[in-house]
Amino acid sequence: MKQQNTLAEDVQSDAMLPTEHGNFRIRVFTDSSGAEHAMLSIGLDDSTHTPLVRIHSECLTGDAFGSLKCDCGPQLKASMARIQEEGYGAILYMRQEGRGIGLEAKIQAYALQDIGFDTLDANLALNLPADGREYDFCAFMLKEVGVEAVRLMTNNPLKIEGLRSNGIHVEKRVAHITGRCKTNNHYLSTKAKRMGHLIPENV
Repeated sequence: MKQQNTLAEDVQSDAMLPTEHGNFRIRVFTDSSGAEHAMLSIGLDDSTHTPLVRIHSECLTGDAFGSLKCDCGPQLKASMARIQEEGYGAILYMRQEGRGIGLEAKIQAYALQDIGFDTLDANLALNLPADGREYDFCAFMLKEVGVEAVRLMTNNPLKIEGLRSNGIHVEKRVAHITGRCKTNNHYLSTKAKRMGHLIPENV
């Protein structure tokens, strides 16, 4: 039993993960609050290329349940497929549910959206920030695996600013438009018009 315990202490949170989109390396990073964040990556040892990186905030309803209230599920799948196609890149899967407000508050905001609030006003009505996410730990994760420059797959300028202000060079923004439908059209329009996201009116 002692030998097994010693082995468990030596094993790193770093393994291979076969997915429907291809094989990734998965690593877990724990921040100072105890939250566990994951990095899916491929080809980061190839220093001749600037990796394609996606910062994806956890969305249980979209990622796992296929919610059409948002575009999160399609964005995650598209980023996995795109990075596999390129052969070098990473997805930082951050435990920042509901733009940082948590699952319970997110569902409360959904309830307000059901009676006519938009995604921004719903958060504010609950005395919560419009977007409470932070990106300093994302930069830390990238630096830990030797990545200092990225091509960032995002529609959110705050993610670019968050990495740059923490020492990561964003060489290029790669637009990431997918998953728009009749159900989430107002949600995405609100993010564009009121929150500064770089989303065209018609896709």
